[in-house]
Amino acid sequence: MPQVKFVAKNFMDMVASLPAIKLDRLYENSFICEAILRSLPPLAKKYVLQLLYVDAAVSAKLLEEWVLADGISKHKVAIDRLIQLRVLTETLDSGVLPREPMPSNIAVRLPSLEDLDSYAIRQWECFLLHLMNSNEAEKSTNISSSMMKVFQRGLLTQKDDKEPPRLTESGFQFLLMDTNAQLWYIVREYISNSEERGVDAADLISFLLELSFHNTGEPYNLNTLTDIQRNILKDLVDLGLVKLQQGRKDSWFVPTKLATNLSISLADSTSRKQGFVVVETNFRMYAYSSSKLHCEILRLFSRVEYQLPNLIVCAITKESLYKAFQHGITAEQIVSFLQQNAHPRVAERIPSVPENVTDQIRLWESDLNRVEMTPAHLYDEFPSRDVYEAACDFAREYGGLLWENSKKMRLVVKADIFTEMKEFLRRQKQ
Repeated sequence: MPQVKFVAKNFMDMVASLPAIKLDRLYENSFICEAILRSLPPLAKKYVLQLLYVDAAVSAKLLEEWVLADGISKHKVAIDRLIQLRVLTETLDSGVLPREPMPSNIAVRLPSLEDLDSYAIRQWECFLLHLMNSNEAEKSTNISSSMMKVFQRGLLTQKDDKEPPRLTESGFQFLLMDTNAQLWYIVREYISNSEERGVDAADLISFLLELSFHNTGEPYNLNTLTDIQRNILKDLVDLGLVKLQQGRKDSWFVPTKLATNLSISLADSTSRKQGFVVVETNFRMYAYSSSKLHCEILRLFSRVEYQLPNLIVCAITKESLYKAFQHGITAEQIVSFLQQNAHPRVAERIPSVPENVTDQIRLWESDLNRVEMTPAHLYDEFPSRDVYEAACDFAREYGGLLWENSKKMRLVVKADIFTEMKEFLRRQKQ
């Protein structure tokens, strides 16, 4: 997937940035310990496993003797990471026991793993449609409008109340990411604003990582949760992380694959989604998908001609691409999206997207970049050449001089320094 700068921060960096008291509390939970161990660099994992069998304190000098001379840089990275996470200064407790799943003697109709995966995808795509303010979002969401605005921050922009919000360049990058990376971005925003909702960030992180170690498809009793965890669970249902199941007496929650993947680091996410797009040399595009989200994404840079139950037929046109470019979407992002989501039947071809299509997309983008618009002001009718030359020097010094004609004593200056220029000319008249 394309690199997305605004989601580059790893989730464990957030854990490491917690105050020492809150971080120490997290280590009381065995799920947190295992999640942090998974996230460590390979050399740091080796140190942790070796130190498990050392009862006495270990000096920094002794640790350096465990690596060769050419591995010092990796050694420093590993030690810094262990210090950030307070692993080297903490004695880990045994933690809490995993939450027990539903006893086998209770009869509750449970969804199959396939049904649970389909449910998670539907919930997640519905959430993303709400996030994009799409009219295709069918059902409502329990997530508050204020929380949704927090998620939309940086992804959508709106000039005024009369215009509908539109996707930013970062928003399009967000849609191009795989589901795991998208989920981490949303979870990170959810945790960052937890204090405003009266939820302790350490408790939220602890519950989310504990949830990631539950078994996919296994039901767990809601009565084992605290009131705060139940409120969190309502939001997680909307995100597709869990599914609620009602029994005769008790209620249960069933973690989906999205929840159990929470403890996987972004750096370890190497799985690739199966593609669905076929692009032809005549600029026709066939998307083998029934997803409304896919249709909305394709609509951002192409003209959707018709949609069948399992097929979306589009055309990449100059007009549709110009509209995408004006919204901050780049040609490289579009080409990358088409390549990353190429249908398996064409994904193995080189290139997977016809060259005449990718070249033309880039050419149409370059057409818009030939002329650069800069707000400016024209100044003429100077009282003397000395004033004109002083004004040119002043504008040049501020980096705002765009054009000058010494014969006719005219100059064009950026609008950014209009106030300074006005004050300068006023002083010259005095």
